[in-house]
Amino acid sequence: MARRRNGVLERLLHVDGEPVVVRVAQTARDRVLFGAWAPSREHAESGIARMRFALGVDDDLRPFHDRFARDPLIGRSVRTRTWLRLRRRPVPFEALAWAITEQLIELTRAAAIQRRMVMRWGRRDATSGLRDAPSAVAVAALAPAELQACDLSAGRAAAMVRCAHEVACGRADLDGPEHERAWARLRAIPGVGAWTIEMLALYGQGRDDQIPAGDLGFLKAVGRLLSGGDPRARATEDEVRAFFARYDPWAGLAGLHFLLA
Repeated sequence: MARRRNGVLERLLHVDGEPVVVRVAQTARDRVLFGAWAPSREHAESGIARMRFALGVDDDLRPFHDRFARDPLIGRSVRTRTWLRLRRRPVPFEALAWAITEQLIELTRAAAIQRRMVMRWGRRDATSGLRDAPSAVAVAALAPAELQACDLSAGRAAAMVRCAHEVACGRADLDGPEHERAWARLRAIPGVGAWTIEMLALYGQGRDDQIPAGDLGFLKAVGRLLSGGDPRARATEDEVRAFFARYDPWAGLAGLHFLLA
């Protein structure tokens, strides 16, 4: 996974099965330097493109800032955090798999599960010592019990393996333009709900119009606003989506500012 050394972010990716080590450094307030080591220039450029997507450096947020800088809820955050970007995953399946690990458990526990998966099934680069997240092909070859040994519940382990099968065989094309078709196939798998798909969409496919409405932070904060300040109130997922519809097509980014504000 990613590693920081002396202000430099390092990440191992695989492009067409080939290892690509990407390094990223911010050299000035508005300048970011990318470099990559790979078997070919084409692979290096593909790896850099994935990390540029993950870090959001090419996102043009001026229309978002112009529209919402004076918004009564998120305006102050938008004005003071002009640098804020959604931190995505460079590979869609990684976002999907990690979302499954994060369902209804503490983030620290989910992170521990992810580390175990990376150590057991993530491909390692001998030169850098970095490991990549497990691929869909690797996870599809596992028995659910192997994922349970990483502290994933039985239901989520089975769901992850089935999702990996759908992605590995191409029935759920996470990289293609027809996102909704892939989402529909994944939603048919028990244990894969709207929140998981919205996390995949927002953090793995660049769908800034999506909001993970089932997130407890949103359910509590929106519920408190809609109830007039009752700290015990909880909104429904549909109410959260309706609340953030005013920020379309940047519901996900607006949600990040909303939680910070």
